[in-house]
Amino acid sequence: MKHSKRYNAWREKIDRKVRQTLPDAVKLLKDGNPAKFDESVEMAVRLGVNPKHADQMVRATVSLPHGSGKVTRVAVFAQGDKATEAQDAGADFVGGEDLAEKIKGGWTDFDVAIATPDMMKVCGKLGKILGPRGLMPNPKTGTVTMDLTRTIKEVKGGRIEFRVDRQANVAVAIGKLSFDEDKIVENAHAFIQAVLAAKPAVTKGAYFLGASICSSMSPGIKLDHADLLAAVRK
Repeated sequence: MKHSKRYNAWREKIDRKVRQTLPDAVKLLKDGNPAKFDESVEMAVRLGVNPKHADQMVRATVSLPHGSGKVTRVAVFAQGDKATEAQDAGADFVGGEDLAEKIKGGWTDFDVAIATPDMMKVCGKLGKILGPRGLMPNPKTGTVTMDLTRTIKEVKGGRIEFRVDRQANVAVAIGKLSFDEDKIVENAHAFIQAVLAAKPAVTKGAYFLGASICSSMSPGIKLDHADLLAAVRK
């Protein structure tokens, strides 16, 4: 694979044989060769689970203390007073059967879907569309709820959902490159703590196997995961 001169120049600054502490890795990203736009900072962890087994699925949410830096578009399935509550709380799209029909027509221009429990009969018909995109409301992630005001504000304020993939990796955006270094570190710590808290009870052996961090356009930087775990457990 061919990379740009900018990417290669950035890569030369990173000793890929050395696992960096999180603060040092964030500093490398900040001092690197950023693009002309405000890149996302992304973190990935490798877990010792087998996602093929339902009881080893890792899926949860975390509220990043400094937000993700991303404008999150929220769609809410609600009716009556709850629809009014959702609108007042700042939801971008609110509806019931009308919203479902719009989605059936191919529209999915939102980042998070929330539903009141009584509307899951409507959402259930959208499983083949929302499921593969990770947009289906789910009680386990708090997106099926009667407390729409709190949930919408949390999602808008930086609450993110994470889920292990088929290769036992979890990857999320934890901020923007324009964030102060300490804010990126604090967001990363919050994410790691949430991953540790989501450890399946049946998991045997090592759970947290490794981690890396990068920006949208940078090479990945391997992290000293022993140091990272020590930092979040203080």
